[in-house]
Amino acid sequence: MDAVRAERRQKYHEADVVVVGAGIFGCAAAYALANQGRSVILLERWMHEPDRIVGELLQPGGCAALRKLGLGHCLEGIDAVPCYGYHIRFHGDEVNFSYPYTNDHGEVVLQAQKKNGDEFKRPEGRGFHHGRFIMQLRRSCLAHPNITVFETDVTNTIVGQTSPEILGVETRTTVDPNANEKKQDCFFGKMTIIADGYASKFRKQVLGVQPQVKSRFYALELIDPPIQPSGYGHVNIGKASPVLMYAIGSHEVRALIDVPLDHPEATPEKGGVRNYINNVVLPTLPREVVPSFQAALADGKIPKSMPNSWLPPSSQAANPPGILVLGDAMNMRHPLTGGGMTVAFNDVVVLSELLAPIRNLDDHAAVRAVMQRFHWQRKSLSSIINVLAMALYSLFAADSRYLRALRIACFSYFQRGITEEPTGLLGGLIQRPFVLFRHFFTVAFWAIWLNGRDVVRSGGMLLGWLKVPLAVWEGFMILWTACVVFLPIMWQEAL
Repeated sequence: MDAVRAERRQKYHEADVVVVGAGIFGCAAAYALANQGRSVILLERWMHEPDRIVGELLQPGGCAALRKLGLGHCLEGIDAVPCYGYHIRFHGDEVNFSYPYTNDHGEVVLQAQKKNGDEFKRPEGRGFHHGRFIMQLRRSCLAHPNITVFETDVTNTIVGQTSPEILGVETRTTVDPNANEKKQDCFFGKMTIIADGYASKFRKQVLGVQPQVKSRFYALELIDPPIQPSGYGHVNIGKASPVLMYAIGSHEVRALIDVPLDHPEATPEKGGVRNYINNVVLPTLPREVVPSFQAALADGKIPKSMPNSWLPPSSQAANPPGILVLGDAMNMRHPLTGGGMTVAFNDVVVLSELLAPIRNLDDHAAVRAVMQRFHWQRKSLSSIINVLAMALYSLFAADSRYLRALRIACFSYFQRGITEEPTGLLGGLIQRPFVLFRHFFTVAFWAIWLNGRDVVRSGGMLLGWLKVPLAVWEGFMILWTACVVFLPIMWQEAL
């Protein structure tokens, strides 16, 4: 039977599932569905190792989901390095916090819940070169007996003649690279999964939406920079927008420099992005890492970049029968917190578990019911990662008095040692959105208190009481700003 299905995939291009895109989501989805005994065709435009700056930090929750999918081995043999938590540098002040302890079931155990004699472990994330990890995922798919991989460029969907059902996809396959000769191909499946990434060519056609872009990350690769503490993701917050640094190998550290769109110091007249990095970013960094940045900039080239996109999730209920749009093609968040791959692998876990009872994937009513459940079930994690990423970026790239007040309070909150649950949320370890809501608005009220105290103190011993009305007004504005930052994003996630 397996040989017959393999022949149908290879010769007739027919399978239970056609997956478009052999990236993070596509490979994981193909592998998970193949493990259910389904016949899978995986299509990828270019099977060479990609050289990209996305998908380089996998949170502990993502590592757990990867192991659950049977792909944990993909983290081995690629010089993937552990990440134990975060280190934030805020205008020269620093705070360091680790991922919280977890029990054998992966559940977070807070310090207050620990009992004498109990032994728990701190989970770890992994940093790596994106291309090496992708090739490990692809090798796993190539070795799977239920998956056939084709290198071909998908150009269109195939629509049924008598219904809007999607039957598969049309492609163009290179026959002779020297002559640029390509032939038309077709691939058919009971279900077609589109996972062609953030620049998806099918997103608008199927979902009718496009991502919002407010800034870009420009990337440098630092060699053996003296960053301490090692083994942590570093966030530098100064007068410039955030700068991230995290290890992607034994000697390599990725630096991501956020540059807001149309920033006046990054215009061509001012010298472009390199001018922004040299004159705005470098003065805000720890002195010991500046030489590593300068060495990475020495080639005179504009660093590689990627858009920082926000795309709220879409329900698949209105899709034409037979097609799903998933992964970054369906939902994106700012990469500040490094949660994208964690969301992707968790989505594959949820989707594969929900699809498992369905024998025939051409039962469109059953698949539609599953996708309605998937849309809501995934939110226990995805809404946390998405809201955190967008809300924290708004605070860390603050450009107003009230956002700055919230940012100061957020850092003060961490300095007070309240880090276990926030780090558990960032790491994909806590999947309870109310915990995020509670911490965010606790920070908001802490900001109101800190700001009010400073306003009253600025009047001195005699006139401070006269500034109480101003403190009350600014407290209201801080709370209003917090609501404007948090609630619209949460509302988008709740739809």
